[in-house]
Amino acid sequence: MFHVIIPARFGSTRLPGKPLLQIGGRPLIQWVWQSAVASGAASVLVATDDERIRAAAAKFGADCVMTSADHLSGTDRIAETVRARGLPADAIVVNVQGDEPGMPADVISAVAQALREVPGSDIGTAVAPVQSRQEFLDPNCVKALRARDGRALYFSRAPVPWPRDTISAGQPAAYAGAWRHIGIYAYRVRSLLQFAAWPPTPLETTEKLEQLRALENGMHIHLVALTSAPPAGVDTPEDLERMRAALTAP
Repeated sequence: MFHVIIPARFGSTRLPGKPLLQIGGRPLIQWVWQSAVASGAASVLVATDDERIRAAAAKFGADCVMTSADHLSGTDRIAETVRARGLPADAIVVNVQGDEPGMPADVISAVAQALREVPGSDIGTAVAPVQSRQEFLDPNCVKALRARDGRALYFSRAPVPWPRDTISAGQPAAYAGAWRHIGIYAYRVRSLLQFAAWPPTPLETTEKLEQLRALENGMHIHLVALTSAPPAGVDTPEDLERMRAALTAP
């Protein structure tokens, strides 16, 4: 059994009101919620600080929790939500970001299942193979280093692992073996609350990657290997049009 919490805020710099933008006659946040419900979660909560999002979520039947407007991240918003709902320390909570309308239900359930089945794991997340040299070199594509047993070794915006002997020769498969991180997380509640209580760490501050805080403090992050990456989330007007085309195609 696991729970899904969808953090959603109105104040996006590039796409204000992003959760309420329409895709196929439905607000973006509804697509995220529908996928979470289809994952088999015991409960699905929308966590927001905006009354407009709460009203929209209530209209399509979602359970919504109002949270502080002062949170710096979705993780902090989820931590407040699990405290407010009194979820037990061993419960599993999946963070499905509110701008990921294309996140498949089976990926949501897979990260929750992995966390439940891997002894000693604190956090579960997902990776998929890097598909191109351009993706490999793109700092907006976060790469993950994965041990043989699935444990996360590191996350970076840099192209890692660096193929010293092939990248300079321009070989098309130079990035083979590189993993792209998929931004979905499953937490045990005790690990989530511990993580949220820690201050930012040096590597996190340098790379601007929150998950490095967990690694620097010794947490075990398990990486679920997917065969392909789900559709990217919505950050720009171009992303929104791409998602509209993908989700409403006949």
